[in-house]
Amino acid sequence: MISGTSRFAALFAGLFLAFSMVAIDHAEARRGGSFGSRGTRTFQSAPPTRTAPAPTAPVERSMTPNTGVNNAARQPQAGLQRPGFMSGFGGTMMRGLLLGGLIGLLVGQGFGGLAGMFGFLLQALLIGGAIMLAIRFFRSQSARGSAPALAGMGNAQASRFENRATAQETGTAGSFTIPGFGGGSGGGHEATRSEEITLAQTDLDAFQQLLTEVQEAFGREDHAALRRSVTPEMVSYLSEELADNAQKGLRNEVSDVTLLQADIAESWREDDRDYATAALRYESRDVTRERASGKVVEGDEDHPTETTELWTFTRQNGSTWKLSAIQQA
Repeated sequence: MISGTSRFAALFAGLFLAFSMVAIDHAEARRGGSFGSRGTRTFQSAPPTRTAPAPTAPVERSMTPNTGVNNAARQPQAGLQRPGFMSGFGGTMMRGLLLGGLIGLLVGQGFGGLAGMFGFLLQALLIGGAIMLAIRFFRSQSARGSAPALAGMGNAQASRFENRATAQETGTAGSFTIPGFGGGSGGGHEATRSEEITLAQTDLDAFQQLLTEVQEAFGREDHAALRRSVTPEMVSYLSEELADNAQKGLRNEVSDVTLLQADIAESWREDDRDYATAALRYESRDVTRERASGKVVEGDEDHPTETTELWTFTRQNGSTWKLSAIQQA
């Protein structure tokens, strides 16, 4: 006979596990994330660089229409995503059975005590494993039909990325070398209605300056300065973030921005507009305070934090560069 204390402990542990699984299943990306526009390449991943070698998070919020060309570019990446063990139909069934068993355990029925509960869990794991094997089997059968059509494109992309990485290691990636930037204009993607362009030292200096100006303007809540440095679309997103902070009685302060490493992932022209995506690794003092008291509720004002992001800049007809997108690396 299981004591009341042991039964309660088992119930609590099981409920914590079950509801943790529910929370993981429905977790959402943090507000902000990756947003803005990269022209026709908005929904394409930027090529990897030394500063940001890992795959970049795709743009989540954009006013750019998601055309069929961009959807096709995203299909190979979507195929790499695998559902978790407790996701989908199998996860729902597992959680329901687990919660039912725990309730039965609480009232002294169901699986016949703690030993019966562990036996049930073993059976449930076996059932879940069988479901996963069946799902993988059907996916592999359906994937065989589409694999030949995608194989050529995947190999070509892999070859371009491999050649780019090799060129960077040998120091021949770009037409310039800049302290702090260490890269060149990239030719990773072949997008319709665009052509690759080469950047000058003055362009890279402008990117570094915009990194500081945008961060500090956001920290000061200086909307006029933001309008000078970012596109109207980015103004709307950043203003939304500032308004949300104000509604919560908070203020996000960013200062002492220092660029540590950066390089160009790709740069191209579409009609009369130029684009350039740069991988930036920088440090800054980033804290969130209560507006009324000035108390720090998030961040460390005494120690700078390090961040790696991809910033896309744009200009029209040779005018000044403005920030048009931010992607989390």
